[in-house]
Amino acid sequence: MAAKDLNQAGVTKLGGRAAWYALFLVTLTTAMSMVDRQILAILAPQIKADLNIGDAEMGVLYGAVFGLFYSVFSLPLGRLADGWVRTRLLSISIFGWSVMTAIAGFANGFGMLALSRLGVGIGEASTQPAGMSLLSDLFPKKQRGTITAAMSIAVALGIGGALWLGGTVADGWNAAYPDGDAPLGLKGWQAAFLVAAAPGILLSFLLLRLPEPVRGAADGVIAKPDPAPFRASLDTLLGILPGFAWLEFARRKAPAKLWLINIAAAITIVALAVFLTGWTNSLREVNPVALKIGSLELTGNVLQWAITGVGAYIVICWMQSLFLRDKPAFAVIVKQPSTSILIALAALQTVLNYGVMSWTAVYAIQHFNRTPAEIGLQFGALITSLGIIGPLIAGPVSDWTTQRFKGGRLYVTLVALTISPFLAIGVYTAQTIAGFYAWFVAYSLVLTMWLPPVYAALIDLVMPRMRGMVMSYYILMMTITGMGLGPYAVGMMSDINGGNLGEAILKLYWIAPIIVVLIAVLIWRMPKDEAILLERAKAAGEAV
Repeated sequence: MAAKDLNQAGVTKLGGRAAWYALFLVTLTTAMSMVDRQILAILAPQIKADLNIGDAEMGVLYGAVFGLFYSVFSLPLGRLADGWVRTRLLSISIFGWSVMTAIAGFANGFGMLALSRLGVGIGEASTQPAGMSLLSDLFPKKQRGTITAAMSIAVALGIGGALWLGGTVADGWNAAYPDGDAPLGLKGWQAAFLVAAAPGILLSFLLLRLPEPVRGAADGVIAKPDPAPFRASLDTLLGILPGFAWLEFARRKAPAKLWLINIAAAITIVALAVFLTGWTNSLREVNPVALKIGSLELTGNVLQWAITGVGAYIVICWMQSLFLRDKPAFAVIVKQPSTSILIALAALQTVLNYGVMSWTAVYAIQHFNRTPAEIGLQFGALITSLGIIGPLIAGPVSDWTTQRFKGGRLYVTLVALTISPFLAIGVYTAQTIAGFYAWFVAYSLVLTMWLPPVYAALIDLVMPRMRGMVMSYYILMMTITGMGLGPYAVGMMSDINGGNLGEAILKLYWIAPIIVVLIAVLIWRMPKDEAILLERAKAAGEAV
């Protein structure tokens, strides 16, 4: 089997046949994570009808329950990926979230479905940190654009697969058992969850048989074995949870300055959440109750800013906990200018991406008076195909440019995100459905090309043992900002403007110039930080 030559005598064969086999398995893992994550959206109408729940509850399942647990647990699991066997971690994770997906197939109420989504969020949290760290030790540095392109393709396949599998299985099951006499009394949406869970179970066993490569071999910096990865992972989790973070501060005898910053941040975040809730409530004449817990009634704005506030506070706690536990990692991930700039520009672009992709299908249905089935089929196929083509172009091109120019990898991102706002104008001002699709092909193709160079640059900017942590930090920031703010901002602007989604989406592009400036600064700064990466880590106490 191909996996046999993956690691011989403790030395990884970079870019060999077995490395490509590992890339295939990790790509499938990423695709399956997107299927199990996104399938809820296509099944939402049937779930709402059968469980008698509303849009607010579905929003909690998709956003708060999944997103918060996914982002929070990406940090401790990312730390575990930096010290434990990554192939084993991926195997256990996909098995776990597949089981939780299957549990949704037997859900008969909101509570069990929420428990399922919570488990899926926790399980999927290790996919990117462990997967990217693993692949970085299997391929030479010059091919990192290519492997990150494969991961981007996996995302497109997963999203398209979720639309196809969920709709096909659910509709087929309901057509086969129209009188409700299905085995175990299952509905179509429940059968879809069970079918979606099955491939992950099989894939977990294949990953378990995959040998672990030498950590840091591709960079010539062999990482020392971590003596207590699970303890470090638990410390990471406790260090970011509200309340527990203070216990860690006390245990590690944190300086008074750290306490003051944390308390001041908490007070500031609460004040901002209250202010933003009041402000956004004032923008609309009616703010319906989104969630009712006993006698407590919460509007959508309350939930939005409460969840965002918790996420922001967790980021602060994580940074301070990292400073106490791992000063070299703090110096490289948090204090290094290039890493901070990269995270900032990616966070802003993710706000755009989530805002656009969450509402574009609805925009097409309303603006061109088409059926959801028609737009869903056409749009899903288009996103999948373009999501494959774009990264296939961007990955190799970024590898080529990085070998010829300083910071060259990010020129691909600069070009893509400079052009995309102008293409967006064409998409959301098109007068016909044909014109809309014509513009969207170019627009989507460009948008799929910005991310692979960013992933590769993020890996280049940290030490091998820190890759899981930096990917977890990236995931946390993208989830809080992108998933948390993008769809909400477009929806709020649409409500204010009488339901004009096209105008709302285009208004979001006022942040595009900031993104372009940040990329230009990063291209100038990144070669300098890469050159002193090792010295920066050593100065902070790294033993290399």
